[in-house]
This record gives sequence, structure tokens and C-alpha cells, in this order.
Amino acid sequence: MRKDEKLQLTKDKLLDATYELMETLDDPLAVTSRQIAARADVKPGMINYCFGSRENLIYQTFQKRYLDFLGQEDVEEVVNSDLPPDKVLKKLHYAVALCLVQNHKFTQAITSFVLFKRDLGQESFSFNYVKKHYGDRKTDEECRLIAYEMSTMMQLIIFRKEDLKRDFGINLDAPEELKHYIDMRIDLLLGL
Repeated sequence: MRKDEKLQLTKDKLLDATYELMETLDDPLAVTSRQIAARADVKPGMINYCFGSRENLIYQTFQKRYLDFLGQEDVEEVVNSDLPPDKVLKKLHYAVALCLVQNHKFTQAITSFVLFKRDLGQESFSFNYVKKHYGDRKTDEECRLIAYEMSTMMQLIIFRKEDLKRDFGINLDAPEELKHYIDMRIDLLLGL
């Protein structure tokens, strides 16, 4: 087996082990590098070698889960539709939010990474739609910032969904209330 194939196999083992642990443990923040490495049958140092950190491994595990989830939600149909950019953003963000709500253990585990450590230079899936919405009225940097605000605020709100329910009466576990919240945030950030 070639070196790159062995590395990919190790990455896959780590992703699978992380997912299994995240699903079985009550506290997602209690998943340790040693537990993940033991479950994957690799040395703990491989986590940093392959992913840079435990937090990024958990984030990448969620990303893989998220992509599988989006495949079930007919996202490709939305992306290839003739809908205006604000409608596409609402549908895509709803799909992401639904995944975050339904996988709340991952939301709890990745929120800190997403808010404080994720590479801001990476293009957000929202950027192109924000740019289409504004055309030449906003710079690329302004559109990237708006896209960033869309994703980070959604991440934070879903992380605190129990507080929203208690303090504001918004139940993000209810699909219609989640959709209403997403639509409201997109409208606010796009100035609609």
C-alpha cells in the first residue's frame, strides 16, 4: 500500500472512530484524543499529523456527516435551481441548521472551533449567493463578511437553542420555527 493510501486509511479510521464516540458518549466535549486514537487503533499523534488538532478532527467528522445529510436533503436541486440568491441562501442555511439541530452533540463540540479557530480565508458556500444578491453594490470582502456572519451566528444560536427556547420561546427543534428563524436572519443580513 502506498504512503498516501495508508494516510487516507488512517484519516478514515479517525473520522469513523470520532463519529462513533460522538454518538455514544453523553458529553461530546468529553471525547478525548486518546479515546479516538484507541478506537481507531492508531497512535494519538496521528490526530495532529492528519488533522492538526482534535477540534479540527471533530469538525471534519461533522463536515463529512453534514455532506451525507445534505445529500438526503436535495441540496443539489436547490443549488441548480433558478431561485433568486436570497431564496437559495434560505434553503441552504435551513438544511445546514436542520443538520446542526439534529446532530446537536456535534454542534456543541465544534462551535468553539467554528467561531474561534476556523480558517476565515476558506470560501463559505454562502459567499457566491451573497455576492449575486448584492452584485457590484458590495465588495468581495463585505460579501465574505456577511457570509461569515450568517454561518457563525447560526452556529451560535443553535448551540444555545435551549436558552432561546427558555428565554425567547423559540423552539428550534420545531422545523417551522427553525425555518422562520433562518429566513429572518437571512433577510436581516441581506437588508431585505
